[in-house]
Amino acid sequence: MKLLIQIPCYNEAETLGVTVADLPRHIEGIDEIEYLVIDDGSTDGTALRAKELGVHHIVSFTHNRGLAKGFMAGIDACLRLGADIIVNTDADNQYSGADIEKLVRPVLEGRATMVIGNRRTDGIRHFSPMKKRLQKLGSSVVRKASGTDVADTTSGFRSYSREAAMRLNVLSDYTYTLETIITAGADKNKIISVDVETNPELRESRLFKTMWGYIKRSAATIIRNYVMRKPLKTFLIMASVFVLAALALGIRFIALACMGDGAGHIQSLVLMAILMIVGIQIGIFGLLADAVSDCRRVMDETLFHVKRIEYDNTNPNYRKSANYNVCSYTKEDIEK
Repeated sequence: MKLLIQIPCYNEAETLGVTVADLPRHIEGIDEIEYLVIDDGSTDGTALRAKELGVHHIVSFTHNRGLAKGFMAGIDACLRLGADIIVNTDADNQYSGADIEKLVRPVLEGRATMVIGNRRTDGIRHFSPMKKRLQKLGSSVVRKASGTDVADTTSGFRSYSREAAMRLNVLSDYTYTLETIITAGADKNKIISVDVETNPELRESRLFKTMWGYIKRSAATIIRNYVMRKPLKTFLIMASVFVLAALALGIRFIALACMGDGAGHIQSLVLMAILMIVGIQIGIFGLLADAVSDCRRVMDETLFHVKRIEYDNTNPNYRKSANYNVCSYTKEDIEK
């Protein structure tokens, strides 16, 4: 059983040492533990620092491509390197390395295919009251959208079984945390949360510049993925609003007509017709979107089987992909 711990990095040369030193060297039930750093176009020598620290594998981008791209490149590399379980953690040592066993254990025991660390944000001192409230609100919205009971949906501290990792397809350029939960929930994957500890803040978050920017991007991600996964329900709800409004106007006109006052309210009939047409069109869009969603599910399943064939037949001397380079080091290489 092989565990690969991946660490997405962007200019993390200063904090990477603390993070790597905190990672586990042995977990009961795991035969091999290796580390993989994704260097997302860093300019501070992060890749060199990772090699000095004894990191086994380094994925390097020539320029910064964002957290979501880095995360998926790491997943791809881990699968090609034969990982049975993949753990994702942050390079700023936000999470306790000792808790990685908590993430791995449910996957080892077959109780889950995806495990997410719950930071219990209420107790994090460097989180402002506003950030704590937004974290709670966002998590509750994602739980409803995904049909899961994940406590901390924005936590990047998580583990995946090999099969669950193969099913990951992240379309966002911003972050992977919300999208992967909504997708996994729609695919009926078994997701559980475990309580984890957090370390004192070493640096401020770089994921978003302002709270408003974070809210806008997160809301767009949630809405987009929910609509993509449940288009018929979404469009039918929208269509029903227009149809019900049209019916209300129609009933109103009939009631007025019965009282002999219908001639002065012909405009109600016109508005009723417009609303009814719009409602029907939205409903048709929903049927078309549902057909597209079914096609995507078929494509996702096909892609999963293609990945399984490709990854299970990957050359053990694998080093390169079309989008990034992978450097792997032995103990002898590191000592040199």
